[in-house]
Amino acid sequence: MFKKLFGTIDMTTGSVWKNIVMFTFPMLIGNIAQQLYSTVDTIVVGRYAANGDNAIAAVGSALPILNMLLVLFIGISAGASVMVSQYFGAKNRQGLSYTVGNCISITAIACFGLVLVAVWFIPSVLKLLNTPAEIIDDCAAYLTISLIGIAGMAYYNILSGIIRGLGDSFSTLIYLLVATVINIALDLLFVIVFHLDVAGVAVATIISQFISSALCLLKLSRMTEFFDFGKKYLRPKSHYVRTVVKLGLPSGLTQAIFSSAMIVVQSLTNCFGPQFIASNVVVMRVDGFAMMPNFSFGTALTTFSGQNVGAGRYDRVVKGAKQGTLIAVGCSAFITGIILLFGKPLMGIFTDTKELVDLSYYLMCILAFGYIAVAVTQSLSGIMRGAGDTMTPMWISLITTVVIRVPIAYGISYLTRTEALPYGNFECIQISLLASWVMGAVLTFIFYCIGGWKKKRIS
Repeated sequence: MFKKLFGTIDMTTGSVWKNIVMFTFPMLIGNIAQQLYSTVDTIVVGRYAANGDNAIAAVGSALPILNMLLVLFIGISAGASVMVSQYFGAKNRQGLSYTVGNCISITAIACFGLVLVAVWFIPSVLKLLNTPAEIIDDCAAYLTISLIGIAGMAYYNILSGIIRGLGDSFSTLIYLLVATVINIALDLLFVIVFHLDVAGVAVATIISQFISSALCLLKLSRMTEFFDFGKKYLRPKSHYVRTVVKLGLPSGLTQAIFSSAMIVVQSLTNCFGPQFIASNVVVMRVDGFAMMPNFSFGTALTTFSGQNVGAGRYDRVVKGAKQGTLIAVGCSAFITGIILLFGKPLMGIFTDTKELVDLSYYLMCILAFGYIAVAVTQSLSGIMRGAGDTMTPMWISLITTVVIRVPIAYGISYLTRTEALPYGNFECIQISLLASWVMGAVLTFIFYCIGGWKKKRIS
C-alpha cells in the first residue's frame, strides 16, 4: 500500500474518471498546502505585525510582481510536464532522461540571471505602480528577500511538475505538507518572537520552499526505473531545450500576460487606498483556495492527456475531457455555495477590522459564480496542453486579460468618476475579472471542440 501511494499512475489503462480523481485528490491537498504559504503569511502579519492592515497590503501588492518574475519557471515546468507525460506514455526512457536533466540545468541558469537583474529594479517598479508610501518599504523588503531565495520556489515548481508528469501526485503532497508545517512555525517565530514582520514571513517562505524542492530532487534521484539520472543528462541538448521552450513558452507567456494584467490593474487598485488593497488581498487569499480544485483538475488532465496522447489513446483523452470537466464543475459549484454561506467568517480569519471584513465579503460575492466558468477553462485547457497544444490557451488568456479585463476595469473606473469618487467605483476590479473568466470558458470550449489540439503530439 505504501509503495502504491508513492508510486506512479499509468493513466493509459483502467477507469478514466477514477484515474483522474486518484491523481487529482492528493494534488488538490498539496495545492491547498501550497496556498497556505501565502495565506499564513497574510494571517500572521495581519494579526501580529506592528501595523497589521498595512502589512497585509504590502504582501498583497508584492505578489503580482513576484508572480511576474516567476513566469519563466512556470513555462519550464509546463513544458517539462508535457514532455515527461508523453515520453512516459510512449515508454521513451532516453527522452525522459534528457528532459529531466536539461530542465534542472536551465533552471539553475535562469535563477542566476533573474536574481542578477531583477533586484535592482524593485524600488522603481513599486513607485511606477503608485504603491502607497505607507507600504512601499515593506513591499520592497518582501520582494527582495523572495528574489534572493527564488531558486527554492523555482525548483519546487519544476521538479514537482516532472514528478506529476510521471503520474505521481502523492509524493509532492507529502513534501508540501512537511514544508507547510515548517513555514507556519517559522512565520510565528520570525514575526511574533523576532518581530521581523513582513521580512520575516518572506524568509520563512523561502526556507520552507527550499526544503520542499530538496525533497523533490531526492525523490527523482530514486526513480531510476523510469529514467537515468546522471551528469551526461545535465548537459543542455538542443533538441530537448528547444522542445521545453516550444511547449513551455506559451504557458509562461500566459502567466506573464495574466501577471502583467494584474500589475496594470494593481496600479488602479492602489489608487483606492490601503484599506481597499488589504480587502483585495483577503479576497485573493480566499480566492486562492476556491481556485485550487480548478487548477488541480487542470494539471491532472494535462498529465492524463499527455500520457494517453503519447500512447496514441485519443479515445481516452476525449472521455477524460468530458468526465474530468463535469467533476471539476461540480466541485466548483459546491465551493461557490460555501463561499456565499460562510464568506464573512472566512474573511474574519485575516483581520478583526469589521469594515475590512464586510468589504472583502462584498467583493468576493461578485466573483463567486465565476469559479464555475474557470473550472471549464482549466479542465479543457489542461487537455489541450497535455496533447502538446500550448498556444491556444495562451491566445485565449491574451484575449481575456488584455482585450477584456484591463479595458473593462479602466472603462468602468473612468465612466463612474465623480467628485466624491475621483477614481470611480471600486467594483470595477472584480467585475472585470468576472467578465474575463466567463469569456475564457466560452472561448476554451469552442477551441476544444474545433479539435486542433489532436495534431500537436511531440516527436
